[in-house]
Amino acid sequence: MNITELQKIANRLRLDVVETVHIAGDGHPAPCMSIAELIAVLYFDAMRLRPEEPDWPERDRFVLSKGHACPILYAALARKGYFPLEELKGLRSYGSILQGHPVFPTTPGIESVAGSLGNGISIGLGMALGCRMQNLDSRVFVIIGDGEQQEGIIWEAAMAAAQHKAGKLIVFADLNNYQSGGKTSEISSLYPVEDKWKAFHWHVQSIDGHDIEAIKTAIGNTEATDAPSLIACKTTKGKGISYMENNNAWHKRIPTIEEVEIARKELEG
Repeated sequence: MNITELQKIANRLRLDVVETVHIAGDGHPAPCMSIAELIAVLYFDAMRLRPEEPDWPERDRFVLSKGHACPILYAALARKGYFPLEELKGLRSYGSILQGHPVFPTTPGIESVAGSLGNGISIGLGMALGCRMQNLDSRVFVIIGDGEQQEGIIWEAAMAAAQHKAGKLIVFADLNNYQSGGKTSEISSLYPVEDKWKAFHWHVQSIDGHDIEAIKTAIGNTEATDAPSLIACKTTKGKGISYMENNNAWHKRIPTIEEVEIARKELEG
C-alpha cells in the first residue's frame, strides 16, 4: 500500500478505538493513538499474514507487549479479516473474544497474552528462536512502551536476544514519554534510550513513529543485520485527536458521544 492509503488506515483504526471504548465504557484510548501508524504499516503492508489461516506456519508474528493498547490491535485484526467488525462492539464485555488485554488463543490473530508489562520481548524472542529451529523465515515484531522499559525482564531479554543473534526479532519502542503516572522522564528516565540498547548490542534506529515512510524504511533496514533490532519511535500520546494529544488524563478514560463526534470530524476530515 502507498503512504496515503496507510495513513487513512491508521486514522480509521484510531476512530475504531474511540468508538469501541465509548461503547465498552472502559479502556485505554490514548496509548493506542501513539502506535496507530506502526500497527497500520505492520498489518497492512509489512507482515506476511493469512487471516483466513491464522496458524499458517510461515506467517510473521506480532506481540503487543503494552497490552492495554489492545483496542487498536483488535481493530486492525477485524479490518484485516480475522473476525467480523461487529465483534469490536463487545470489547471488554463478559464472554467476548475481545478482553481488556490480549488473550491467546481466544482471539483469532493474537499470538500471546499480554497484561503484566515487560514480558513481550521475552515472548517474542522465544517465538523467533522457535521459528529458527523449525527453519522458518518468519519475523517477530514486538511493540513495547517506554515506561515498560523500567522492568528488569526487558533487559534480561535484551541480553539473551543479542547472545543468540536473533536477527528476526524486531522491537518498536513507543517513546511518547508518558506512563500511567506521568512523564517517564520525570518518574524514572530511560533517556537516552538508544544508547542503552546499543550497549546491549542491538541494531538501533531512531525514527518519527508517525512517519509511515520512515517506519517502512526502518523495517527494511533490519534485513541487513543478524542482530536483534530496536526501532526507537518518537511519538505523541493521543496522536491525531486534539483533546487527547499529550494529555495523560486520556491514558484510561471514556470519550463521551460529543467527544466521539469531535474525533470523527478530525480523523475523517
